[in-house]
Amino acid sequence: MAVLHYTLDFKLRAPADVSATVRGLQSVFQEQEMTENVHDSVGHGYLATFVGKNGRFAILRMHSHGLVTFDLQCLEGDDVAQVDNLLNALEKKLKALLDGNIQRIKRLPALIRGSDVDCYWPTADGRLMEYDIDEVVYEKDSAYQNIKILHSRQFGHILILNGDVNLAESDLPYTQAIMGSGKEHYAGKEVLILGGGDGGILHEAVKLKPKMITMVEIDELVIDGCRKHMRKTCGNVLDNLKGDCYEVLVQDCVPVLKKFAEQGRTFDYVINDLTAVPISTAPEEDSTWEFLRLILDLSIRVLRPGGKYFTQGNCVNLTDALSEYEKLLGRLSCKVDFSKEVVCVPSYMELWVFYTIWKK
Repeated sequence: MAVLHYTLDFKLRAPADVSATVRGLQSVFQEQEMTENVHDSVGHGYLATFVGKNGRFAILRMHSHGLVTFDLQCLEGDDVAQVDNLLNALEKKLKALLDGNIQRIKRLPALIRGSDVDCYWPTADGRLMEYDIDEVVYEKDSAYQNIKILHSRQFGHILILNGDVNLAESDLPYTQAIMGSGKEHYAGKEVLILGGGDGGILHEAVKLKPKMITMVEIDELVIDGCRKHMRKTCGNVLDNLKGDCYEVLVQDCVPVLKKFAEQGRTFDYVINDLTAVPISTAPEEDSTWEFLRLILDLSIRVLRPGGKYFTQGNCVNLTDALSEYEKLLGRLSCKVDFSKEVVCVPSYMELWVFYTIWKK
């Protein structure tokens, strides 16, 4: 059973009169049959907990610097009207008691903790986002990762890999950006897609009449889940791993890239949809940086003269990580140049950076 966590904050211009405020609130808690227990806050204002019927638990703090916070936890299924009455009564009483000293009042919707369907994910730069998830459509643990496909009323089906929002049916802007935002001519060209198990890039690329697309995806369970549940993204391209102008290899892309390089096989476009730039800015502490460099070096080796390498970066706010990635581009086995584009990806709810890289 989930727990609903409500918050009510009063930011004050000056510290409140604790004794008078606490006395004034007593009637609210008595009406709700909540038992008070005052705690020693070690000189940091007033701190009390309250326990009420149906397992309700509340914390009231009056901070010495002029902030009043109230947290209320209720079990899912509690009487919503009674909970609203408590919060409304407390807010009304505090407004009267603190009249003239209130700078801001903030009351947030309940944070739902421990529900069967998770609906919270942090953005890349650490902000919490709540999604309108109402169903777990698909969930598997592969040898490589946890795979979920969830349904959002706003974004459609969303692919979640190891707890990270990967792609939603609403996210055509992501696919368009990682393919060059409509500025490239794929007709008659040879294309290599690294990753892309959701089928979105492959589906869009096939429409552009390329000579041949080779897609290398390590996780067959991602392909299986998206084939069935992400049809708006992949269309029918994942129904068969071979088509008139494409082939999907269910393999690790590193040995495949090495083999292509040894064979002298090259491509007009390489699209890296494997992983975003790491949040960490310490390459020596994060093996993902070494993986990125390996993929970059191998991809540039199989890129034809005049060819282009496309990849995602990360959230536009992660300036240090993006700067570290751009420094990495200067340390590859051959000299490259790059451009970047910032795109709003709907389900990410943040601006995302995409890179185009080519040999000098």
